[in-house]
Amino acid sequence: MMSLESVEFTPWPPALADQYRALGYWQDKTLLDYLRDSVERHPDQTAIICGERHISYREFHQKIAELASGFSQLGLQAGDNVVLQMTNVAEFYFCFFALVQKGIRPIMALPAHRLAEVRFFCQHAEAKAYIINGEERQFDYQQLADQVVNECPSVKHVIVKGPVNAAHQDKFIALDTCYQGADYQQTANPTQVAFFQLSGGTTGTPKLIPRTHNDYAYSVVGSNEICHFDHHTIYLCALPVAHNFPFSSPGALGVFWAAGTLVLSKDPTPQCAFELIERHRVNVSGLVPPLALLWMDHASQTERDISSLALLQVGGAKFSESAARRVPQTLKCQLQQIFGMAEGLVNYTRLDDPDEVIFSTQGRPISPHDQVMVVDEDGQPVKPGEEGFLLTQGPYTIRGYYKAPKHNQRAFNQQGFYATGDIVKRTSQGNIIVTGRDKDQINRGGEKIAAEEVENQMLRHTAIHDAALVAMPDEYLGERSCAVVVLKPEQTLKPIALKRFLRDAGLADYKIPDQIQFVDLLPKTSVGKIDKKTLRQRFVSA
Repeated sequence: MMSLESVEFTPWPPALADQYRALGYWQDKTLLDYLRDSVERHPDQTAIICGERHISYREFHQKIAELASGFSQLGLQAGDNVVLQMTNVAEFYFCFFALVQKGIRPIMALPAHRLAEVRFFCQHAEAKAYIINGEERQFDYQQLADQVVNECPSVKHVIVKGPVNAAHQDKFIALDTCYQGADYQQTANPTQVAFFQLSGGTTGTPKLIPRTHNDYAYSVVGSNEICHFDHHTIYLCALPVAHNFPFSSPGALGVFWAAGTLVLSKDPTPQCAFELIERHRVNVSGLVPPLALLWMDHASQTERDISSLALLQVGGAKFSESAARRVPQTLKCQLQQIFGMAEGLVNYTRLDDPDEVIFSTQGRPISPHDQVMVVDEDGQPVKPGEEGFLLTQGPYTIRGYYKAPKHNQRAFNQQGFYATGDIVKRTSQGNIIVTGRDKDQINRGGEKIAAEEVENQMLRHTAIHDAALVAMPDEYLGERSCAVVVLKPEQTLKPIALKRFLRDAGLADYKIPDQIQFVDLLPKTSVGKIDKKTLRQRFVSA
């Protein structure tokens, strides 16, 4: 009998699965099948612009088939897991689809992840390979890969885009050597896990989110219908390519399935992005709120012609109403708010919604069969307009995390509803307004930080007696992190030394506290837990 610890994903109940097929939501097609439809319709259309490279759909398909052959020759096969950690380069998509074609499951690591996260992904999923961008100048991923291989015996191959460093030539494989004779045969099953997204997490490292071909494909198809993506769409991907938002809302997959053009930017700042918008006549992009604010601040000064930009999508974190109202005035384009999660549910304001809805809400779900409940602390539904906890289930919301039975018991109720951890209001028209978080998690400009993970690392320091990580409001990031630290008697510790300690522990840079405060004692609640509400109030007003 299979143990709960080994359960990779929890399937939808048969009655729901049958309903989603009958409704046409689940097409029993793989993610690659949808791309191949575009290849057949528009083989010579430009699929990806990456630097000076213009890659047609025909060439894109060929690259995928050649890599699929090479990955198979390395011994990778259906059911294997592979950590894919790349920056904004075309090869990310070549690798993703090549793996998916063969039923090999990519784990979508972010460029900001470091040893602590990548080691966990490899060990937890018993990853067989680790694919990186060895040409990235801002961080040495080959050095990170060397550490990962030494600590993760399951990793048999490190595959590197670009030249392999001399020190690693006997251990690592250049991605260029993996392009072999084109293999177009699929071994993927649309009912099975296609790849893993990552949760923001509230306890320790991120959880792995198993996404099937059927459920994920439906979310992209539905997103394309709402956002009106077609073969005229030219989408600037300024956020990290592996993020769920620029990957599927509708993002890159939406572009590919509509036979549009994806423009990749390695730098999301307005100076770089505006140049790309002007040069390629970009008409859509997606940003997190801090970047949207930067773009708006820069728009009045730029000499670039960004008049082609027709739609700006903003998501990943709450966008203030005052900032939302500035978008059409400053960027001369339409705003669309997006509120979603890598676990499933995605909400959009519609393009024909009244301005008040677009500026003051985060939209409503993709599907009429997304079941959304807003409940009180007793699990009872609240009235429209009242604040409560958001629960959801539907045709593209997972039923459980990968090999995480204890966490699944907390995150999903007996009816299969996912407790998102968001505190929201729902209007009488069904639009959602996000008001806060129930989970102990900080949303730093769209990057989710599990407070417990950082706290546990701080407590490893020999000078620290107790520590808490709390969220502080920030005009640009939405929230920033503040570490509140109690030192052991007669110990001293400078903030810069603590930050260095956390970096050396392998934490991603965005998890390093923005602010560090030292106190004699942490306040506690009546049940003995750290009173983070009191801490926030104390240091916000400080």
